[in-house]
Amino acid sequence: MILSIVSSLLPEDGLSLEVFPDFQLASLKTLIAEEIMNQITPDKMFLYRDGHLLADGEKTLQELGLVDHAVLELHTRESIQALRQAHRAATSGPAEEARNAGGDFMTDSEVIRLRLLGDQNMMSQLREQQPELAEAVNDPQRFSQIFQMLESRRRDAEREKQREIATLNDDPFNIDSQRRIEELIREEAVRENLQNALEYNPESFGRVTMLYVPVEVNGHPVKAFVDSGAQATIMSPKCAEECNIMRLIDRRFAGIAKGVGTAKILGRVHSAQIKLGDQYLPCSFTVMEGKDVDLLLGLDMLKRHQASINLKDNLLEFGETKIHFLPESECPRSFDAPGQEDEPVVEGPAGSLVGGQSGAMIRPPAVNPNFQGPGHTVGGPSVSESSASAPQPLLSQTTIPSPVPTPVNPPPLPSGRQTHHAPEKIEQLTSLGFSETEARQALNTANGDVELAASLLFG
Repeated sequence: MILSIVSSLLPEDGLSLEVFPDFQLASLKTLIAEEIMNQITPDKMFLYRDGHLLADGEKTLQELGLVDHAVLELHTRESIQALRQAHRAATSGPAEEARNAGGDFMTDSEVIRLRLLGDQNMMSQLREQQPELAEAVNDPQRFSQIFQMLESRRRDAEREKQREIATLNDDPFNIDSQRRIEELIREEAVRENLQNALEYNPESFGRVTMLYVPVEVNGHPVKAFVDSGAQATIMSPKCAEECNIMRLIDRRFAGIAKGVGTAKILGRVHSAQIKLGDQYLPCSFTVMEGKDVDLLLGLDMLKRHQASINLKDNLLEFGETKIHFLPESECPRSFDAPGQEDEPVVEGPAGSLVGGQSGAMIRPPAVNPNFQGPGHTVGGPSVSESSASAPQPLLSQTTIPSPVPTPVNPPPLPSGRQTHHAPEKIEQLTSLGFSETEARQALNTANGDVELAASLLFG
C-alpha cells in the first residue's frame, strides 16, 4: 500500500511511502526517520489519522485500519506544544467571548489544514461549503489568511448578536424591543422546526415525481399526466396536431379557462380513441393553449372509467388493467420550474440548503459537523448547541423578558467515571505536552481509549 505523510516539518508535498499492510507502526516510524535522514527520531514521532493518534507501535498498519493511499499527519512533541501555545494565544481575548457563548473553538489553521489533508470526507464537504478555503488547502499561508478571515467574520457576527441581545434586554418595556424579541423567538422556533424536520422527517425535502402513464391517442404514443384535481381532460394544440385530431375540434366550445391564471380554450374534441394498457377507450379532450403538458387525464376521464390511483404499488388501475406509472427518468420535465438552477435557497442546519420554492433538499447536511457553512467556524458547535447557548430571556420567555440577560453556558464535557488508568497510557498523553490531570480527565471521558482521549485534548 502507499501512504502519504504530511507535516509542517516536511516539504510542502509531504512524503510518500510504499509499505506492506503487515508492517508494524514502529517499523513505519523507523522508515520515516530513514527517509528524512534521522532529522526526527522514531521515539519523537506521533502519527495521526483523521485526527486520531496511532499509539500502539506493535499493531500492523492493517490492524490500525489504514488502507491504500491513506494520509497520515506527522507531529513531534515540540510541534504539538507549539501548536497548543498558538491555539491558546489565538483563543485568548476575543475568543474568550466565544467560549463563554458556548464553544471552545480550534482556531489554529495549520492543525485544521493538516487534518483536512488527511480526511477526504472533510475535504469533499469543504469543497461544497467553502470552495475558496478548499482551493487554498495546499498553500499554508493562503489557507491561514482565508481561515482567519472567516473566523473574524464569525466572531464579528457573534459579537453583533450579543450586542443586540444586550440592547434589547436593557429596555425590555420598549415596544420596538418587544417586537424584535418576538421576531427572534419566532425565528428560533422556525430554525428548530426546520432542524426537527431534517432529523425526523427528511423525506419531506425530496422532490416528488409527477404521475405519468404511457398511452396512445389515435395510434400516436403520448405520455399522459394523471391529475385527479383537474375537472376535464386537456390536450395541447401541438399534441392534437401530432395525433391528427385537430380537424375534429368543435370551436363552438372555445373560451377562456380561469384558475390560477388564464388560458385560451380552442375547442373540444368530443370523442377519440385512447389506448390505456390493453384497453381501447373513448375519450373527449378539451384543447387548450398555455399548458406545459401534451395530455392531462382529468377527473372526467378517471371517474367515467372508474380508475383507481394506487400509490402503494405505483399503478393506475382501470378494472383489471393495471398500468405502471413512468419512472422519474422517463417523465417529461414539464413541471420543473423555469430557471430552477437559479432557485433561491434557504440555509438550514449543518450547512444544508433547501430550495426556497420547491422545498426540496439541494444540499444535505454535512455528516461531519466540523464545517457548518457560512457563519460557522471549523469545529464550531451544532445548531442545537448554538440555540442552547443563547441568552435565556430571548428564548424562554414569550412575554416581557427580564431586564438582565442570563446567559446559559453549555454543560461541560462529561468526565465519565473516575477510574484507574495504566501509567503507560497517561505517559503517552503527557508526552504530547498535556498535564497529568488533563490526561486523566481525557482518559476518563474516553473510557480509557488513548486515541480518543488524544483527539479530545486536541479539540
